[in-house]
Amino acid sequence: MQKIFGVVAGICVMACLICGGVTRSVAAESAPTRILATTFPVYQLLRNITRGVPDVRVGLMIPAPAGCPHDYALTPQDMRRLSEADILVINGLGLEAFLGAPSARVRPDLKIVDSSKNTGEALRYADGREPAGSGHGALNPHLFAGPRRAARMAAGMGEQLAAHDPVHAALYRKNAQVCAQRLDQLADEFAALGKRLKNTRIVTQHGVFDYLAADMGLTVVAVVQDHETQAPSAADMLRLVKTIRESGAGAIFTEPQYPEKTGTTLARETDIPAARLDPVASGPENAPLEYYENVMRNNMRVLEKTLGTK
Repeated sequence: MQKIFGVVAGICVMACLICGGVTRSVAAESAPTRILATTFPVYQLLRNITRGVPDVRVGLMIPAPAGCPHDYALTPQDMRRLSEADILVINGLGLEAFLGAPSARVRPDLKIVDSSKNTGEALRYADGREPAGSGHGALNPHLFAGPRRAARMAAGMGEQLAAHDPVHAALYRKNAQVCAQRLDQLADEFAALGKRLKNTRIVTQHGVFDYLAADMGLTVVAVVQDHETQAPSAADMLRLVKTIRESGAGAIFTEPQYPEKTGTTLARETDIPAARLDPVASGPENAPLEYYENVMRNNMRVLEKTLGTK
């Protein structure tokens, strides 16, 4: 009898182990894939590419209203998000210099999707100078502010996500293709507008619109702030006024992420209009999926009204 009880007990233990293993296996299989984007524009692309993909949760590291992370520092909350993520989607080209070594220590097995891969040759800043203290070198990382490059970002992100999550590869690729097609259509509209503008010489707040300008055939003749976190000095202002007057620039374009005062002062001194363009570096919490396109089409209207057409 004791032997029988021993056999029964052994069977029960084995059954519990098997059931426990099955439970853990099912839990592991059903756990969602957590994908974290570093910045708002990358997050918006990611939301479109993961639309309808089952068992995927997307999140944003830097707050949506924050803008480009030129002087950003990791917070304890960021470290927690990194520790929980399976895939991290970055802008690339050095924009996320703030990640550094700590992020690698938190999650050494974290999969990385670099949205700047296979987007074409990166531009150097329009004025040929590396922004002082920018943290990302002389290459301009603001690919997202030009719809043509944003389309390539979307396509590349879709392929990389498909490689990291092959179960849902077809849906990632399909969504990325749809997103890229919409952005390419938007880029075509910008290029057509560039050919109709009366004046194609512009002044920008900083180097965020270099890719858009290149695609439209615009020339950035001056940049108000080559150091993103520091306003121009009196000597810089005098140099800018001289450059703007000699170049025959048609307008000065500020950004919602920066104070307007410097741009409007330069406009007054040079007797040219100032207007605001939004690179979609930041946005509202819970922005609609088409937020990027809506803002960019408003930028088209601002460019047409400010620079005039032939």
